[in-house]
Amino acid sequence: MTIQIILALAALGCCTGFLAGLLGIGGGMVLTPFLTLLLSYAGIPLEHIVHVAIATSMGTILFTSISSVRAHAKRGAVLWNVVFSMAPGILVGAVLGAQISGALSTFWVAMIFAVFVYASALKMLLGAKPTPSRHLPGMAGMFGVGTGIGVISALVGAGGGFISVPFMTWCNVKMHNAVGTSAAFGFPIAFAGTIGYIISGWSIDTLPGWPYTIGYIHLPALLCVAATSVLFAPLGAKTAHAMDTKPLKRIFACMLLLLASYMLYKAVSAL
Repeated sequence: MTIQIILALAALGCCTGFLAGLLGIGGGMVLTPFLTLLLSYAGIPLEHIVHVAIATSMGTILFTSISSVRAHAKRGAVLWNVVFSMAPGILVGAVLGAQISGALSTFWVAMIFAVFVYASALKMLLGAKPTPSRHLPGMAGMFGVGTGIGVISALVGAGGGFISVPFMTWCNVKMHNAVGTSAAFGFPIAFAGTIGYIISGWSIDTLPGWPYTIGYIHLPALLCVAATSVLFAPLGAKTAHAMDTKPLKRIFACMLLLLASYMLYKAVSAL
């Protein structure tokens, strides 16, 4: 870990924290691709670089989600009944997703990331209007949706916003409420996913080990990013509530397309 890498991670934390508050994505969607680049200079073996980037991204969401959701909650944007109904499924799904990721090669992890992010971004760019009568499902349906969000989020190292925001807007939830509620999903996803990645990476002998890694989590990178991201998440949330929802959707979708393209490149490079 050189001073240049530390400064780059701190700057990355500023950006991901702001975007976590702005878009309710936990910051992981931005963080994972950049971490795959930066951690390649920090002694992480190539065969584990994507797993470590995703796991470390998941760990940072523990911090950014708390900061982001507090800012959104102050503005009344968090639908707590939705959060509590989905949380059990999210916890189960995130643990499962981390175990599945640990069993997959770098190619498949990066490919899964790219495919799901492309699909979410295109759905938002198309801007299809939901049926006016459509609403969020009942408790069983919310558990199922939460489990799916947890699995996919843990697989790609994100806070779930790239799935939960389009899902909620499809169910006629207002964009600002969807972003605020999605920010609250970040903590249970990150908590369960982080534990899962520690377990799945615990026996990997080729990783540096303590105090650099614990399981798949890269501790110095986690601390550098978290220290700055928590400062910028409230600023992102404030900006989100001052913006019109249509540009917010476009920003979200375009950013996801760029990041998915980068991870597709990483998948091909891993062949």
